[in-house]
Amino acid sequence: MSINRVNISGNLTRDPELRMTGGGTQILSFGVAVNDRRRNPQSGEWEDYPNYVDCVVFGARAEPLSRFLAKGSKVAIEGKLRYSSWETKEGQKRSKLEVIVDEVEFLSSRSGAAPMQQQGPAFNAPAPAPAAPQQSYAQPVQTPPSTDVYDEDIPF
Repeated sequence: MSINRVNISGNLTRDPELRMTGGGTQILSFGVAVNDRRRNPQSGEWEDYPNYVDCVVFGARAEPLSRFLAKGSKVAIEGKLRYSSWETKEGQKRSKLEVIVDEVEFLSSRSGAAPMQQQGPAFNAPAPAPAAPQQSYAQPVQTPPSTDVYDEDIPF
């Protein structure tokens, strides 16, 4: 069994590029910079080293996402890895690893300056008092009969 899941958070390295296939499928591509911390051998200080990750969104979510993402936006991405390889016109072999995005969480405002604030009613307001229960139709909880299960009985 193998698991292909990726979770990253970082800043967009460029404005997203929206394009469309000949068949009408929308494709949104963008890059995310993710920092790795390493100790500098000469100075002994911790330093950030960026990793640049290519991300792709397919389908109906591509166009709406393109309106909310911009260079510098902080996002959290969940998706899966996909490896692609091809040969250039000059005969050189190329390859890349990219994230096929399933979920995007916006961690900064549209300007990219500060974390997003929740819009709508204040969440500090006291909750209304619960109404008195009218009639309960719940059945009493029954505990299942105990069974003796041993590790040897489990077939995996």
